[in-house]
This record gives sequence, C-alpha cells and structure tokens, in this order.
Amino acid sequence: TNLLAQTTVMVGGEAMYPKMDIVDNAVNSKEHTTLVAAVKAAGLVETLKTKGPFTVFAPTNAAFNKLPAGTVEMLVKPENKSTLTKILTYHVIAGKLDSKELMKMIKAGKGKAMLKTVSGGSLIAMMNGEHNIMLKDENGNISNISIYDVYQSNGVIHVIDAVVTPKG
Repeated sequence: TNLLAQTTVMVGGEAMYPKMDIVDNAVNSKEHTTLVAAVKAAGLVETLKTKGPFTVFAPTNAAFNKLPAGTVEMLVKPENKSTLTKILTYHVIAGKLDSKELMKMIKAGKGKAMLKTVSGGSLIAMMNGEHNIMLKDENGNISNISIYDVYQSNGVIHVIDAVVTPKG
C-alpha cells in the first residue's frame, strides 16, 4: 500500500488518524458512540487494539437507531454479552480489505464477494452502482458503505448505514 494514500479522514466531525488503532479512532467519532459502548460492553476493546489487521464495518449511531426500539439497550446488558459479541464480530473481517480490494473480490466473484466474518458468519459484498459497495447479511438486510477506507494502524474501517446481523 502507498503510505501517502493513507491520509487522515474525517468521521463524525473528528479526524481519524492512520497511526492510531481502530478503538482509539472510533472513540473520537461522535457518530460511533453506540458502537464504542457496545464494543466495551462486549469486552472487545482488547481484541480490536491488537495488531490485526482487521476490516471493520462500523455502523453509525443512526444505523443502530434503525434497529427496533430497545434493541441496543437490551444487547448491552451483561446477560446478553454473547449475542452482542456475535453481532459485533459479524461486522469484522480478518485482514485489511480496502475498497479497491473489495471491488476486486466482487469482480472476481462475478458481482458478489463472500466475506467470512470473525463471528464465523458470512456477508456478501456487492456493487450498488459503479462506485458504491453494499453488504447483504445472512437475513437479507442491506447496508451501504457511506465512508470508505478509513485506514488505521491495525486495519481499515468502512462506515456503514445499517447494522448487519447474523442468522440465529
């Protein structure tokens, strides 16, 4: 990768620095307070601070707000930690897949790329027009990437507009 291409990107009105890790950057985004709270409740902070690399599809607060009322509050309760962990790790892919790489995979898959998530599930990446990538989860829900290629010291974040959920 060209290091010059890895510039600082603005997300949620805050700068995302390529030299900081996924957690340290996400904490600064006003649009990702729900995600950060969920990551903390699931005990995933340590994992997402490791070398990785990881590709994280990061739902905004607005994306979490599209879930049925009370869903997030229910998920962050200690007794639902395993469900929350499964949903969050369903948003994470091992490896660094930037938009170029995703588009290459979609092209190679004749319009669809099957992504294996850290939770053990799968997401399908597809093109939505010439430049937009959308994700389809195991329940048939669609999420669009709204901000691409937010490079981190331990991977890359793509901001998404809906929470994707695994079957079960």
